[in-house]
Amino acid sequence: MTRTPSDVDVVLPCLNEAEALPWVLERIPPGWRALVVDNGSTDGSAEVARACGATVVHEPRRGFGAACHAGLTAATAEVVCFCDCDASLDPSLLVPFVREVRDGEADLVLGRRRPRGRGAWPAHARAGNLALARLLRRRTGLRLHDLGPLRAARREQLLALDLTDRRSGYPLQMVVRAADAGWRIAEYDVPYLPRTGASKVTGTWRGTWQAVRDMSRVLGEPPAHGGGTVR
Repeated sequence: MTRTPSDVDVVLPCLNEAEALPWVLERIPPGWRALVVDNGSTDGSAEVARACGATVVHEPRRGFGAACHAGLTAATAEVVCFCDCDASLDPSLLVPFVREVRDGEADLVLGRRRPRGRGAWPAHARAGNLALARLLRRRTGLRLHDLGPLRAARREQLLALDLTDRRSGYPLQMVVRAADAGWRIAEYDVPYLPRTGASKVTGTWRGTWQAVRDMSRVLGEPPAHGGGTVR
């Protein structure tokens, strides 16, 4: 995974994903850089990532948002992508996302997860996501269907959003602040596969409730001027 100045950085927040990492990293498009953000793994994830050619960033502060933001601040490419590294999403699907951002057709491109296979998306997690999408629509006017982790945008624009959530609310805060800033947001269907290993968030009712609580707090932020568009 060599890179040139025009390449893309893919941020992969990681907590004990040694089993899934090889599958994920071999699907990073040629020339792009994988930034695996180790969030305190105890299963050798960092060593596996390095062996597969990824750049490893260490973020000791636990939290999905903390890991994502550490990756964003470590990125240097013009376009930054985000993807889970549990093998539920294929990072090669980000190629058209990046093309749309580079062509100026959208400022933020999101993947709408479409479950493939039994157990890919537990019912309670899907219900929580749907409820949040409806609250997001009420808050911003955006008619999005999902708040999934597969996404792409320009690095400098993302940094300018001044994202502060370091827990499960980070992905939603990115969308809310992008909408408030008037960003053009696109959403495309992507296959969502059964993850490798146990989920830290959506695999349990408790984890899902915590994520919903974190995201509800984000939706309580006062709106800024502007308004995004979605297609």
